[in-house]
Amino acid sequence: MMELQGAFARRDDWQVKGWCRIERALDVIGTKSAMVIVRELLYGGTKFDELARRTQLSDAVASSRLKQLLADGIVERRPYQEPGQRTRYEYVLTDRGRALFPVLTALMDWGEDLEGDPRGGLEVTHRGCGAPVSAVVRCAEGHEVSVDEAAARIRDEAWAVAARERGRKASPPAVDN
Repeated sequence: MMELQGAFARRDDWQVKGWCRIERALDVIGTKSAMVIVRELLYGGTKFDELARRTQLSDAVASSRLKQLLADGIVERRPYQEPGQRTRYEYVLTDRGRALFPVLTALMDWGEDLEGDPRGGLEVTHRGCGAPVSAVVRCAEGHEVSVDEAAARIRDEAWAVAARERGRKASPPAVDN
């Protein structure tokens, strides 16, 4: 388990809603349908029909998720036109969407240990040397870090404590009837 440090060690003093980065990320990309669309975009899919077919999502669900991903800056639409056809749009990952690559790689690594025949699963490799790619957690100094070696703390504790106190003073005290 992670070690909790500073004011965060008293977790019950803190409300997660609104400032947890995991929760904010899941608000943007936290559905299976969104993740499988991002997967297909990473694999090079761009056209709506292809994305819906490859993900096995209904057109309505695929359209809804693509609109959400567009609004959240994960994908962008680009016009294209086949000869003799009307202008249509393809979907491509933005830099923000491409930044999900390590997340999907970590999910693939984790999924390797789930039931099923691992020989049938995909393996992501480095094009330069052919070696398998995996997600690794490292600190800014380059050390690999396991969950038992990790610690969680509030980034700007003085600001967060002051903001929490302002919030407490702004709301009226509870009244017992």
